[in-house]
Amino acid sequence: MLQKLRTIICHVNDLQKAKEWYIQLTGIQPYFGEVFYVGFDVNGYELGLDPDISGIKEGNHTAAYRAAEDIQAAVEKAVSLNAAIISPVANVGGTIETAIIADPFGNHIGFIAGA
Repeated sequence: MLQKLRTIICHVNDLQKAKEWYIQLTGIQPYFGEVFYVGFDVNGYELGLDPDISGIKEGNHTAAYRAAEDIQAAVEKAVSLNAAIISPVANVGGTIETAIIADPFGNHIGFIAGA
């Protein structure tokens, strides 16, 4: 059976630029950095950047959602870092709001807030 989120891998065509972008977005320095992989520990899950794009088409159609205290601020910060809005902030029931952005490397990132 499925357990908690453990790892998200983003395939990127420029590892150094992606590393810098994710440092700016998360405010977290990677704990692992090599030419073949950069890893961040984001509150207990692994955000990995993989420069091997052989067989990978830019972007994806899956979004893992990261919790955000202030979803609008999270989207605005990502957009200020050249992300594109895929789905703007929307209420999806009760107090829960979601949004999806695409990083400059084509990966979709979801944000979710509320309970």
